[in-house]
Amino acid sequence: MSQHNRRGIVTMTGAMVFFVANDALVKWVSTDLSTPQLIFVRGVMTTALLLALAGWMGQLQLWRTTLTRSVPARAVLDSLASFSYLTAVFHMPLGNATAINLAGPLFLTLMAVFFLKEQVTPGRWALIVLGFAGVLLVVQPRVGDFNAYALLCLFAAMLHAGRDFMTRLVPAQVPSLLITLSTSTMVMLLSGVWSLFEPWKPMATQHLWLLFGASLCLAAGYHLLTLSMRLGDMSVIGPFRYSGLLMALVLGYLMWGDVPNPLAWCGIALVVAAGLGLLQAERRRKQALLAL
Repeated sequence: MSQHNRRGIVTMTGAMVFFVANDALVKWVSTDLSTPQLIFVRGVMTTALLLALAGWMGQLQLWRTTLTRSVPARAVLDSLASFSYLTAVFHMPLGNATAINLAGPLFLTLMAVFFLKEQVTPGRWALIVLGFAGVLLVVQPRVGDFNAYALLCLFAAMLHAGRDFMTRLVPAQVPSLLITLSTSTMVMLLSGVWSLFEPWKPMATQHLWLLFGASLCLAAGYHLLTLSMRLGDMSVIGPFRYSGLLMALVLGYLMWGDVPNPLAWCGIALVVAAGLGLLQAERRRKQALLAL
């Protein structure tokens, strides 16, 4: 295995752990604060941390490299995905939300078909259908019990896939830290505007400490994910995205006593199997192209 792929695996796993920790912290705070308020406060902290880090590393002077359409487009997609996903997380079990969000590779494959005109074999189409069947088992839409938040989480997965797709289009000369900073700044600005239309609630010291911890996790997760998407072969690195699911299920049980029902467990297994299958199929496809 190449050094780039080894580093990509480590950064992807780390990113997923930090993202789930962030989700758990903000879900805990959401019982006392409104969604736009906590996202804005966390965004201010995260942006300040990233600004300080970028200044310390001397990368702020390279800010002109971000003046490309792919960077702000990625930031907007990531912001909308964050708002959608966190709103869903606040109203459903953490493990279920994480499982639905892992439908990203399915949407990435569809984007490759429609935007890159990539040819998809019947086997890969079967894996896509299998994956969406798994998502439906986790969502469990029922007549008279419409789970809007689960569908909102699925929409967030589509946006996250779009963000990952855009990451590959960002020019190589743009530092990963500045890509992360642009995303954090966009989240802060959009949530700030959103918070103007919601009543603010008083924040205790505990809330600030929890949001500061979440901002540390988010900053680390953003940066590690960006690095992983730019380092090596996604067919090798991608499967380690599922490391976050185990942590989400454990934290969901320890913090809220959430345990997926049997149908959800089956759905989680199908989503993971389909995602791993798609990544393996992509690896074989690239190997065949290199052989030619």
